[in-house]
Amino acid sequence: MKNLNQIDLNLLVYLEVLLRERNVTQAANQLGLSQPAMSNGLRRLRALFDDPLLVRTSEGMTPTERALELEPLVKEILLGVDRAMQPATEFEPGEAQMVVRIMASDYAESTLFPAVLTQLREHAPGITLDITNPSDVSFLDVERGKVDMVINRFDAMPQSFHQIHLWSDSFSCLLSPENELLKDFTLENYLKADHVWVSKTGMGVGVGVDPDDVQRLGWVDAALNRLGKKRQIRVFTRHYQAAMTLAEQNDLVVTLPTRAALLKRDNPRVVLREPPLEIPPLELKMAWSPLLQHNPANRWLRKVIVDTARALAGEPPPA
Repeated sequence: MKNLNQIDLNLLVYLEVLLRERNVTQAANQLGLSQPAMSNGLRRLRALFDDPLLVRTSEGMTPTERALELEPLVKEILLGVDRAMQPATEFEPGEAQMVVRIMASDYAESTLFPAVLTQLREHAPGITLDITNPSDVSFLDVERGKVDMVINRFDAMPQSFHQIHLWSDSFSCLLSPENELLKDFTLENYLKADHVWVSKTGMGVGVGVDPDDVQRLGWVDAALNRLGKKRQIRVFTRHYQAAMTLAEQNDLVVTLPTRAALLKRDNPRVVLREPPLEIPPLELKMAWSPLLQHNPANRWLRKVIVDTARALAGEPPPA
């Protein structure tokens, strides 16, 4: 058994970054070290654990079984150290100079973030937002703390993530005022029309849509399926702004979350209508890594986002 006095805590930091990046050069860059210094650290780690830890394969540096066993343990140790070293003083938003990375769908970006940005400009003008697309981020990125938080609609979420409900939203239809459907906006005529499908749930690189896979098409088509009905989808898009622009064509119908549709209420080239069927509301959620749960800056920004969302939804902020 090794004596704890002989263990350099920095080596655990090196190991955590090496296992995250799986590349010596990138790990060195993350820690501000030279590549030789990082390589020397890896040699010391191998000696400490009597295991190669990372092995070069055709896919790059691959962790050994021992390394995979160590990874969650090392994260927990470093998280405990980080908590112990946190300053007793509260986060000072007015003095902060930092970039916050948030994954958000363009639905959340356009409906929630203008109000969030107003709060930041008033209370934390030194905070810069870097908002990325859902396809740019994986669950692993969030778990490792590479992204501060994610805001979207999620069908599934890793149990280790912290999450909170921001708001519920109903659905509305956007159509051109010249669309013949407006003369008799019934479910029967709605089903005869051509539709634009829009959604980007969860995160990660998307794949092509199967029009016959109703279970994966989302809220609108699931609601129709419960009635034994199916609509004619002519365009599939993952971008709400694009879908709302397509609604200006006089033969297309776009059914989308009401908060997004209301962004076009002053556009004379579209009109809003309630859907001719009942569609369960969607839930917008925010999630973040357990690694950032106790981070003062992250905690402050989470509260700003939650309070802003609740204010927009007309709900009281959480106690």
